[in-house]
Amino acid sequence: MNKTLALMLAGMMTSAAVNAQKIKLTKDYDVTITGSVQSDILVPQEDHNIGTGTYDDKVLTNTYAEVHALSKYVDAGARLEYLEHPLPGFEKDFKGWGVPFYYVKGKIKNAELTLGNFYEQFGSGFILRTYEERSLGIDNSLLGGRLVVRPFKGVQVKALTGKQRRYWDYTSLVSGADLEVSVDQWFEKMQQKGTFLTLGGSWVNKHEKADDDIMADPTHKLRLPENTNAFDVRANLQAGDFSVLAEYAQKTEDPSFDKNFPYIYRKGYVAMLSTSYSRSGMSLLLQAKRSDNMGFRSKRTENGTAAFINHLPAFAFQQTYALAALYPYATQFNGEWAYQAEFGYKFKRHTALGGKYGTSLKLNFSHVHSIEQNKKKGGGPAYDNVSPGGPGTDGYGSAFWKWGDKTYYQDLNVQIEKKLSKSFKLNLMYMNQFYNKSVVEGEGGLIHSDIYIAEGKYRINNKLTLRGEAQYLHTEQDQGDWYFGLLELSFLPHFMFTISDQYNGAEHYYNATGAIDETKGTHKEHYINGSVTFTAGAHRLQVGYGKTRAGYNCSGGVCRYVPASKGVTVSYNYNF
Repeated sequence: MNKTLALMLAGMMTSAAVNAQKIKLTKDYDVTITGSVQSDILVPQEDHNIGTGTYDDKVLTNTYAEVHALSKYVDAGARLEYLEHPLPGFEKDFKGWGVPFYYVKGKIKNAELTLGNFYEQFGSGFILRTYEERSLGIDNSLLGGRLVVRPFKGVQVKALTGKQRRYWDYTSLVSGADLEVSVDQWFEKMQQKGTFLTLGGSWVNKHEKADDDIMADPTHKLRLPENTNAFDVRANLQAGDFSVLAEYAQKTEDPSFDKNFPYIYRKGYVAMLSTSYSRSGMSLLLQAKRSDNMGFRSKRTENGTAAFINHLPAFAFQQTYALAALYPYATQFNGEWAYQAEFGYKFKRHTALGGKYGTSLKLNFSHVHSIEQNKKKGGGPAYDNVSPGGPGTDGYGSAFWKWGDKTYYQDLNVQIEKKLSKSFKLNLMYMNQFYNKSVVEGEGGLIHSDIYIAEGKYRINNKLTLRGEAQYLHTEQDQGDWYFGLLELSFLPHFMFTISDQYNGAEHYYNATGAIDETKGTHKEHYINGSVTFTAGAHRLQVGYGKTRAGYNCSGGVCRYVPASKGVTVSYNYNF
């Protein structure tokens, strides 16, 4: 093993040897120490067949270590990030190391004050959501201060200000306030009847200096606003088994690069209605969302996944199976109509469809469509002599209820979960999917696929379990058909052995019409991976070897491209 890798693993094991502990002082001043270590390592091999070349570094790693000290009145913590030799896909902007996250938090009975880095979300995140997602390379925390006060029963007020993190730098100043009122806390009869009502309102301001020389045309420079304000109102009602959430958000002029209509002065809007009903053995979810020009970044010239102040959740089922997640949908901040419906039902035991052990059925439907966007010209000095829909204009007009002419995404999937015996459990899934690759990735047309999945789990004895997956994706576009197989053998409580193969059986690439794309040549490739996982208490170590295909890694409607790779992988996690 490479000396650098060996030293790194030894250091992690040493760090992990410090167990969680409580430092006894007095009743009010006891301190609990918690933290975690996470390190993902790749020893890469050159493989020109999958588009990878020679790496300058023999060992690539994304490593994180954090520690928190928690007490009754004061919390503090910090995180070390080491990406000096980052994993594939993290080379640009992520390279470096340091302590980019640190904080101290003071707490009294009805208030808390945080100084340093923090994460926050107002409502559903339409105007503010800062969070960390390491697999996507996202950490848009704020560095500044946040105050949370609960002045009365059922009332919570938040106020914050800080600069937003962008990789190893910080961008513009983001400030905001949020008020949330739990009305049911004031009325005992509402609580007795199982009725809960929460009302909320939020405001966020982005202050970004207008020091960018951005031209509407060769002779006109844009007048960029230094302040953008966003507002959100919402109501969440739960009455017994039924709940409904209605939310609306709006932001003022915010010309930025990352749009179909870059540097336009149109305001942004998003509205959502979500209802659900659940009782024993049955659940129903219905959702609709319309967004329009609602990308909100702390840096107007940014693109990709960085510097987002807000988050618009994707109304598409979050798939975990490999081929079902092959074409994942990413929320289109320029504007979309999105719908989702989900129905779940469990057939009782000892019935015709339930059988001896019962049967679970889940149906999910998602559809995302473009909104109408009619180009129009603006008015005033900033807009003179510029083309309709171009920089410096209002961009377009859009009637609320009207669709545009593009389907962005659609899927219909059916899942059946059935226990056939005390030892064997079977999951079956079918998915019919339409994925507009041109919209999500920039080219490729509309891809229609049918996906079939079978997963079985057999418990051999109390310590030994065998799990297998067989998946097939059929399409006449893009790269054609895919196959996936997996076997996983678990030895409780410590070991798990896994081997998988993802295979593209088509010889040619295809265009949106299903015709062979002669410009891309031929391809047939196996992506075989094997790994051994060892778990002991809070320690988890996985060592593997294999190939990974290029593609998009997504979470919650946010996607990031990951290039192909091949080599030895090591993953270590510890929480204390």
